[in-house]
Amino acid sequence: MTVSLSSPPRAVRIASRKSQLALVQTYWVQECLQEQFPDRRFEVETMSTQGDKILDVALSKIGDKGLFTKELEVHLLNGTADLAVHSLKDLPTNLPDGLMLGCVTERVDPADALVLHAKHQGKQLSDLAAGAVIGTSSLRRLAQLRYHFPHFEFKDIRGNLNTRLQKLDSGDYDALILAVAGLQRLGMSDRIHQVIPPEISLHAVGQGALGIECRSDDPEVLELLRAIEHIPTQQRALAERAFLRDLEGGCQVPIGVNTVIADDRLTLTGMVASLDGQRLIRDTVSGAASDAERLGGELAACLREQGATEILAAIFAQIQRGT
Repeated sequence: MTVSLSSPPRAVRIASRKSQLALVQTYWVQECLQEQFPDRRFEVETMSTQGDKILDVALSKIGDKGLFTKELEVHLLNGTADLAVHSLKDLPTNLPDGLMLGCVTERVDPADALVLHAKHQGKQLSDLAAGAVIGTSSLRRLAQLRYHFPHFEFKDIRGNLNTRLQKLDSGDYDALILAVAGLQRLGMSDRIHQVIPPEISLHAVGQGALGIECRSDDPEVLELLRAIEHIPTQQRALAERAFLRDLEGGCQVPIGVNTVIADDRLTLTGMVASLDGQRLIRDTVSGAASDAERLGGELAACLREQGATEILAAIFAQIQRGT
């Protein structure tokens, strides 16, 4: 159904990163909004973020929770952009004063994917030999895989998706662990050899969903965003983000989640793991989907009782030491 607002409508400026995946996501949001509001103009403006510029350092060592968002947020705050499209997993749980998460769109598959070098065609993760070189830039993936597959060798990898795949295909790695969602959105589903089950790898908070950030004092834009929000995804995201926020974890810590909604009941599973994979704690809570944020806090408390605080403190100390 097409929604109409007062006329003449102002143009809405959408801020986006310049990466191929970011643009695919942003243009999808632009198209959705244009379909709902055909009389309004939606303009995309691109910019590079710190995370796009620093490609020779592991994400965990840069030490900034807003690596892929801060530059876009500056444009929102100074009024040169009206909304910003993010992969929700990149958006910090605490936003700058004056900004808010205005909308969460319908989630695609949030799982992690195994992408193999051609010489391993037909194999799954468990089939790879000891010493296989696995590429990932995520401490969450690294810690969980070390826990389940301590015989693999893990190597950091940075760059956009095409750059990572080129490094894999050239033989630098036996396999990469990437997000199913990114591969699907870029039309590369054929590169997925295995969707890694949550029993092995819980996904990142917000993975597979898009978060649209805007100014909290802009009711006109908030009204527009209501036309494309997806309530079940938003409830799942609220639970996951509350869990992460209560554990005081940033994007680059080994915290993983999985959420399911059935019959208006939300089930949230979460884990915290040490970087060496020697210790992994995991638990699950359930409750009304409308009570999503409380459930996230409840699960965080459960994991703290089992030692999550100590694990995370040790990780932050390691990161600060650069080890």
